[in-house]
Amino acid sequence: MAKKQISQRDINRLIKQFKRRPLQTIVIVIITLIGSFFGGKTIIEQSDKGSSRDVQTFAKAKTELIKIYQENPQQKEFYCGCDFKFIERKSELDLKSCGYKIRKDKVRANRIEWEHVMPAHNFGKQLRCWKEGGRKNCGGVAQFDVMEGDMHNLQPAVGEVNADRSNFRFSEFTKKFNQYGQCKFATDFKKRQVQPRKAVKGMIARTYLYMEQRYGIVLASQEKNLMQEWNRLYPAKGWECQRNQIIAKKQGNDNPFITEQCARN
Repeated sequence: MAKKQISQRDINRLIKQFKRRPLQTIVIVIITLIGSFFGGKTIIEQSDKGSSRDVQTFAKAKTELIKIYQENPQQKEFYCGCDFKFIERKSELDLKSCGYKIRKDKVRANRIEWEHVMPAHNFGKQLRCWKEGGRKNCGGVAQFDVMEGDMHNLQPAVGEVNADRSNFRFSEFTKKFNQYGQCKFATDFKKRQVQPRKAVKGMIARTYLYMEQRYGIVLASQEKNLMQEWNRLYPAKGWECQRNQIIAKKQGNDNPFITEQCARN
């Protein structure tokens, strides 16, 4: 049997693993060196257990989502309903189409970013890598990368809105939407909460319920109640149903909360 070659990428990943968990990595390397004499797995294969080499990642998800929206150019930006398109991987966003007024950040306001509907903080904070060093420390950890790259949780958003939303919770607290021109999105920076337009409340709810069910994310009771209410009041239809089917084919799983409603409607 031919001996597997270790690439520079493998070596870099091993170094990263060592920096994150040095003692564990040293033990694995020693054990694997001994085991290799008996036909065991390579050092990289052993030490990389739990890495994201062969799973869905945020980078892979963005590539696939760009293709999806290039094939469905009539679809709008998520939070404000703006027209946009991708020229190869670069986005072109028409702020006039939705009456968007830049609040502060001109650069991010003029591009599409892939918004995690359930913020990375919500599903990452439970992991050891996050507790030891935050989001950057979780890169390459499969359990995190799969959640971060789940396309059901990603939507195209005005970059400035994505930035302002941060990891604020969704809520209902106002009837006035004047921070972003005609875009019906409100941000309460003091109370760390945001309110989206009615057209996407149901989609947000079904995303949260999906993430909770699929990855065991714990939702606060108040948040869970709001998502259940939005799920009931704003049923799935049209593009949400179609998008769910497209992602299911690409990613290998659907969002059952969308599938169930689309079957009924």
